[in-house]
Amino acid sequence: MRVDAYDKVTGKALYGADRVLPGMAFAALALAKIGRGRVSGVDTSAALAVPGVLLVETKFDLAGPGFVMGGGFGFQSLQPMTDDHIAYRGQPIAIVVAETPVAATEAAEAITAEYEQEPFALHLDSEGATTLVQEEAIPLPFLADIKVGDADAVIDNSAVQIDATYEHPPQHAVPMELNGGVVQWQGDRLIVHEGTQNANALRFGLAQQLGIDPELIEVHSPYVGGGFGQKNSLLVHIGPLAVVSRRLGRPVKLVLARTQTFHNGSFRPASKQRIRLGADESGKILAVVHEVDQQTSRHDLFIAMHNETSSRLYGYSAFRGRQRLVQTDMQTPGYMRAPFESPSMFAIEQAVDELAYKVGRDPVDLRLANDTDTDPVTGLPFSSRHVADCLRRGAELFGWSGRNPEPGSMRAEDGSLVGWGVAIGNYPGSIVAANATLTASADGRVAVAVDGHEMGQGIRSAVALLVARDLGIPVADVTVQVGDTTVGTQHLTAGSWGTATALPAVHSGLQELRKHLNVADTGDVDVASAVADTGHAVQVSVGSLGPGQTADALAQTNTGHLAISGPVFPGFVTFSWIAHFVEVHVEPTTCRIRVPRVVSVADCGRVASPVTAASQVRGGVIWGIGAALREESMVDDRVGGFLNTTLEEYPVMVNADVHRIDVDFIDKPDYQFNPVGVKGLGEVSMVGAAAAVANAVHHATGRRHHRLPIRIEHVL
Repeated sequence: MRVDAYDKVTGKALYGADRVLPGMAFAALALAKIGRGRVSGVDTSAALAVPGVLLVETKFDLAGPGFVMGGGFGFQSLQPMTDDHIAYRGQPIAIVVAETPVAATEAAEAITAEYEQEPFALHLDSEGATTLVQEEAIPLPFLADIKVGDADAVIDNSAVQIDATYEHPPQHAVPMELNGGVVQWQGDRLIVHEGTQNANALRFGLAQQLGIDPELIEVHSPYVGGGFGQKNSLLVHIGPLAVVSRRLGRPVKLVLARTQTFHNGSFRPASKQRIRLGADESGKILAVVHEVDQQTSRHDLFIAMHNETSSRLYGYSAFRGRQRLVQTDMQTPGYMRAPFESPSMFAIEQAVDELAYKVGRDPVDLRLANDTDTDPVTGLPFSSRHVADCLRRGAELFGWSGRNPEPGSMRAEDGSLVGWGVAIGNYPGSIVAANATLTASADGRVAVAVDGHEMGQGIRSAVALLVARDLGIPVADVTVQVGDTTVGTQHLTAGSWGTATALPAVHSGLQELRKHLNVADTGDVDVASAVADTGHAVQVSVGSLGPGQTADALAQTNTGHLAISGPVFPGFVTFSWIAHFVEVHVEPTTCRIRVPRVVSVADCGRVASPVTAASQVRGGVIWGIGAALREESMVDDRVGGFLNTTLEEYPVMVNADVHRIDVDFIDKPDYQFNPVGVKGLGEVSMVGAAAAVANAVHHATGRRHHRLPIRIEHVL
C-alpha cells in the first residue's frame, strides 16, 4: 500500500511550486545565449516597459554556495548573476518579477545582452577541453583508482581477451515536477517551499549566501515530485529569489520553463569507457581493466566513481581502474539516477556478454560461474550477495532455457527478429547519519518525523509499515513527516540510502519509545492505554549512525553537510544486486526496436514495502530502456548548451513503449547492514537494464552496439 496515494491522486499533496500565498508575485529568468565569455551589457528597458513588471535585477551580492561534493551546498559552486562571467549557455543573466507569470515571462524574453564571446568546448574530445587524472586532481583516498594485482599483465597472458570502448551520451532526468518554488519572508525569517532532495543543504546554503543565521530559515519539501539526483542540493535560482522577495516585501514564486531546466540543474555527464577483460578458455574472468573519461565543468570537478561497482561485479583476482575528468563549458553535471553505475554496466556487461559468445558458453551460466561471496577489492565478505539467486529465478521466470543461442535465429510471428539478453547490476549500499522523533498520543496514534524526502519512492509508506508492524497498530494511525527542516535535519536523500537510513533510525526510535511507554521490547502495544498510564503524550528523539560511524557524522548532518558511510564497512562490504532479462523485437524492414517483456529480480535485502518496491523496479527498468533506445542530450556546437531541451525533442519512454515488466525479489534480510535488514533499491533497479537491452539487440541482429542510444539507423 501507499499511505499518501489518496493525497497524490486527488491533488491534496502540495509540491514545491503549488503554494499560492496572499500577495504573491511571479519571477522568470533571462538566460545567456553564448557558450562562454562575458556580459558587456544587459538592456532591461523593454522588460521594464511590460505592464505588471515590478522588478528587474541583473546583479546580486551573494556568496557562493560551494559545490556539494566539495563540502558546500550547491549543485555547482558557480552562482550566476554575481559577476559578468558566462561559463555556459543557458546561465541566468537577469531575473524579472511581475504581477503575473505571463508578464514575467514576456519581460524576461524581452531582455537583450551584449557579449564578449570566447571559444568553448562541449565534447570529451573537443579542442580546448582539459583532461585531468581524478586521483591527482582530487587526492582523496576514496577517489583513488582501484588497483588489485597486475591486471594488465594477467590480461596480456590470458587465453581469451576482450578489448572494447563504449560511449555513453549526456542525459537529463526531466522530472515531471519542474525546478522551482516559493519564498517568503516573515520579518527576518525566510520560508522556502521547494521541491528538493536536500532541505538541509538549502537551509545552510541560503544562510551562507545571504549571510544570516540558519535558524532563521525554514525549508519545506513534503513532496519532491521526482528528483532523480537533479534536486539533490541548492539550485542557482533560490538565492536571487530570496533577495527579490525581501526587496519587494512579497512572496515570490519561480517555476523554470522546461527548456531552462536543461541548463539550470545537473545532468548525467558524457562518458567513454574502455573495458579490457582477460579470461581462460572456460570463460573464468581473471582480470579487468576499466578506464573511464567522464565530463565535468570548468568550475567544479564532478567526481567519477564508475570503478566502485565494476570492480565488485565478479570474482576476478586482478583489477585496474583509471578515471579521468574532462572539463567542458557546461554547468556542473551531477547525480542522475545511477549516475556512474548504469553507464558502467552498459560497458562491462556487454564485454561479459561478448566473452560468453567468444567461449561458446550460455550468458547466464557464465555469469553464475564467475560469482563470488568475497569483495575482490578489500577481501572482506559481502554482507549479502544473492545475485546468483537473481539470475536463476529470473531465468526460470523468463523461460531462458528456450533461447536459441545463435544470433538472428529467433523470429516473432510477424517476422520480427527476436533477441533475448541478460545483464546483472550492482549498486553500493550506503547509510547516512539520521535523526528521528516519534510521538505517541493519547488517541493511540504515532507521529514520526525522520530525515528523508518523498520523491515518489514511497518513503512514507515504508516508515508507516515499519511502525505499524512493530507496534501492532493500523497503518492509518501512523503519520510520517519528511522533507521539513522544522521537524528534523533532513539530510540529502539520494544514493538509494533513503529507506536504509530512515528505517534504522525509526527502528531505534521504536525501541526507545517502548521504554518510555513502559511496555515489552516486542509484541503488540495498546498505545492509547500506555500513553494514558504515563499521563501525557510520549515523545522520543534518537540519532542513528551507519556501521562504523561516530557522533561526528551526526554533527555533519546537523550542519547541512554530507555524512555518508559505505559501501565498505568495518568487517564487510554491502551492495544491492539485480538481474535483468530482456526480450526485444526488431522489425525486419524499418529495424524499429520494441521491448515486449522484461523480467527483473532484485536482491535489496528485506523488502520494506512490496508495492512501492515493485514500482521502483519498473520505473528503473523503463529508465534503462529509455537510456538504451531513446535518450541523449544533444549539444549545440554552434552556440553552446543543449539543443533538444523539450519533451518533444528529448524522447523519454511513454506508455506505448512500455509493455510487460515482471518484478520479483529475493527478499532475504541483511541484518549485518542494519537491524531492519533493508538495502537500497531505487537506483540498482536501473543498473544493467540498458546493457540487457543492448545484449538482446545483439542476439536479435548479430551486431554489437558500443554507443547509446541504439537508434534505427544504427541497426540498419
